[in-house]
Amino acid sequence: MGIPKFTDIISLSTTEISKAIIETENQLFSLRFKKATRQTFKPHEITYAKRRLAQLKTLLTVKLKELDQEEKDVLNN
Repeated sequence: MGIPKFTDIISLSTTEISKAIIETENQLFSLRFKKATRQTFKPHEITYAKRRLAQLKTLLTVKLKELDQEEKDVLNN
């Protein structure tokens, strides 16, 4: 697993993004729990999960703003 790229997730729908956010948050929780209980894990996975979560949330915000703008345009015309 390499560093998550924004281009990998840009084609997802809003529901897929929401599901991916939940999965990533659960994965991050699991990794933090492993760290706290001193279980074996790969430390870079925490960084990758945090980065992917930030990318997903950013993409969701952008898509929601686009939808909101489209609704305003339809209402104004």
